[in-house]
Amino acid sequence: MMEVKIEKSWKERLADEFEKPYFKELVQFVKEEYKNKVVYPKPASIFRAFDLCPFDRVKVVILGQDPYHGPKQANGLCFAVNKGIALPPSLVNIYKELGSDVGKKTAKARSARSAGSGQAGDLERWARQGVLLLNATLTVEAGKAGSHQRKGWEEFTDAVIKKLSEEREGLVFILWGNYAKQKGASVDFLKHEIITSAHPSPLSAHNGFFGSRPFSRANEYLEAQGKGLIEW
Repeated sequence: MMEVKIEKSWKERLADEFEKPYFKELVQFVKEEYKNKVVYPKPASIFRAFDLCPFDRVKVVILGQDPYHGPKQANGLCFAVNKGIALPPSLVNIYKELGSDVGKKTAKARSARSAGSGQAGDLERWARQGVLLLNATLTVEAGKAGSHQRKGWEEFTDAVIKKLSEEREGLVFILWGNYAKQKGASVDFLKHEIITSAHPSPLSAHNGFFGSRPFSRANEYLEAQGKGLIEW
């Protein structure tokens, strides 16, 4: 089997995927990109979303599109940034909705508003509770949004979504914006809860993201399934 440094349960579930021609070509492409250009996130963080959230512990899937392409932003979790990095506008809006939805401001959200940077942006605590923060594309060239699209990552992450849809039950898929809705269109809605809304980007957040209550709705469903709630 092709050697891929990813958490054990995912490695077992995706073993066939790693042997497919497209994935081998993708690996070679990514290796060359890291060798010759500045690429984000750092190599050890490419599969961080999987490493923090093993297959059998996934409760919620949030789908993003691309890693951030600015310096020190991308950390392997969609919508998240490294600690100490100013929060991108979409993440600011995510925290705004979280505050109004859950009815209280978490310490993380307070930190985000007051410091405008610091501790809040990483989202690791979500991932460790079972939130798979999955970008469709897992790498990007610095300063060039979408530069690693259509190189094989989307096929790989489609396979991830398919595995979760087929082999798990009672998951919550949170799909923000049209891209995520299309990406998640294959999810079996009879087995899982699908929460959709506009994207949290400032361009669209007021067109259906604000007031969509994804966090409390996810927990309501998890509670009905007899699963532990996410402490957002």
